[in-house]
Amino acid sequence: MTVRFPASSPDDGLRLLRPLVRPVLRHPTLWPVALEQALRLAEPGWWRCRRLPAPSPRLWAFRMETAYGGGDAAPAADDVVTYLQWCRDMRRWRRA
Repeated sequence: MTVRFPASSPDDGLRLLRPLVRPVLRHPTLWPVALEQALRLAEPGWWRCRRLPAPSPRLWAFRMETAYGGGDAAPAADDVVTYLQWCRDMRRWRRA
């Protein structure tokens, strides 16, 4: 089975992340973790394009396909917060 991912445009990454910002803003302790994860998922060379770090639409579609069963799915706010809390806990665990 061949999965086709949409072509990307410069604004697609931000469009994908915009709904995820509000749940994170409610949890200031997760802000550093959210920034770290945004940079990890960002398209390579994002700084050369003078835009904010965002994942490529192809990567995002792949992640949503593997997590939710569809490339056009969107994570729930609770899932985003839980994921960031897990990332924070893993970072603490690795340092211990």
